[in-house]
Amino acid sequence: MNQSPSAIGTPGTPWGAAEIATWRGQHARALRSYPDEVVTAIQALADRFEVVEYGELEHAPDRFTLFALRSRAWRNDLPVMLITGGVHGYETSGVQGALQFARDHGDDYQGRANLLIAPCVSPWGYERHQRWNADAIDPNRSFGEPPACAEAAALMRLVAPLASQVLMHIDLHETTDTDESEFRPALAARDGTPFEPGSIPDGFYLVDDADNLQPAFQAAIIEAVSAVTHIAPADEHGQLIGSAMLAPGVIAYPCRPLGLCAGMTNARFRTTTEVYPDSPRTTPEQCNQAQVVAVRAAIEHALANPANASAKQT
Repeated sequence: MNQSPSAIGTPGTPWGAAEIATWRGQHARALRSYPDEVVTAIQALADRFEVVEYGELEHAPDRFTLFALRSRAWRNDLPVMLITGGVHGYETSGVQGALQFARDHGDDYQGRANLLIAPCVSPWGYERHQRWNADAIDPNRSFGEPPACAEAAALMRLVAPLASQVLMHIDLHETTDTDESEFRPALAARDGTPFEPGSIPDGFYLVDDADNLQPAFQAAIIEAVSAVTHIAPADEHGQLIGSAMLAPGVIAYPCRPLGLCAGMTNARFRTTTEVYPDSPRTTPEQCNQAQVVAVRAAIEHALANPANASAKQT
């Protein structure tokens, strides 16, 4: 029987190599297939997108090729819309929503925008339904200088030549019940800190960039998604996951200081979606569709407000 991650190591002492190896050993078998569920879907779009191999991950004994989809009719005079999913591999609708958007709406923006879509940034996590990569590193705290993991480094290399063209970046995520039951306790154990219980918002919400607030952009996405799934209400403290709610369904984090994927560019418009797949009021199909609707609303708002395309360096 697998030991709970929160029971690995000595309470109050951060994990070392031995504890990380113990944790990794508990996730040696894949629960789902990145080649079958993600790569096959990407390759099926090769007639409509340029399929870009942008890196290789070595997590012995596993090896993963990283793929992105790039508009075939790329024009340097058009803004870039960056869509990322699967930064946390276990967050299924982020991956499947990005793929569904590419399949169903990838042709809608020809002549209006360039699309760059990285559907599954962390394939090891996708296969094992894990938040971290194989080294017990959270990819969504790793987009700094230098990047803290190979997954982040590869994506940053892909995007770097286009940095001045990126007008909008939407990073597709989920908040799940296992965040509270598994992943936050594991984080406390890994870092040797006390676990402080929290709560999981019941519904969809967004994380704006505290250093580049774009309230109208966030509101446009919330309005569109509300037709697909419910928006998370504030808790009794007026907060979502411990952060003040700035507007219905919107909180903010300082993306770049935290190393979040949404802070990796100077895009004027940045956001992180958070779908709630464990609600009895949603289905997997609704969760995927919420991501698709969020991407479409984000792109349309950005295209309608193109002035000052990139935000000031923060």
